[in-house]
Amino acid sequence: MTSVRRSHHRDGGGPHPPRLRPPEHRVSARAIAQWAVEYLLVWGLAFGLALGVAAWVGDSGWDALPGWLAGRIGWLPYVVGAAGLLMAAVAPVWRYRVHRWEVSSDVVYTRTGWFSREWLLVPVGRIQTVDTEQGWIERMLGLATIEVNTASHAGSSELSGLPVDVATRLAEDLAHRAHDLRDDAT
Repeated sequence: MTSVRRSHHRDGGGPHPPRLRPPEHRVSARAIAQWAVEYLLVWGLAFGLALGVAAWVGDSGWDALPGWLAGRIGWLPYVVGAAGLLMAAVAPVWRYRVHRWEVSSDVVYTRTGWFSREWLLVPVGRIQTVDTEQGWIERMLGLATIEVNTASHAGSSELSGLPVDVATRLAEDLAHRAHDLRDDAT
């Protein structure tokens, strides 16, 4: 949506994009619990599948696996379980440190991700809809997700982990501002 102008340094170096400062606001600290529960659910399912695969391969005498792997298939649930617990403990805290948001008079600015980062600047004048969503985990924790939609898929932005009152107020404000800007343009 937003293009970044490249500048050339006088020292003869190549083009470098300007640095973006972090958006002003963090998501709610309760988002850590939301993401941890979500990771535990997904990895719990993976653990159950690994347990079933290990039991099936161990009991069936299936010989399609190399002998060294077939003899160690019982470790599969432990490896998946340990990876899931590590992910549920580390990833939510890491995501919380990265996920930030800010709304200025003319742009919605978000930064998301944890392995790969995404900085997204959505002009308020391009907003078509603002949706507020709440899954069952979010309802339990008093959180909500806002989805800011534009005509371009790349310009749409989602911000999860907001307190319900902040999400509601922000969605109403953005919808009114986008409507006012469209009315001014006609």
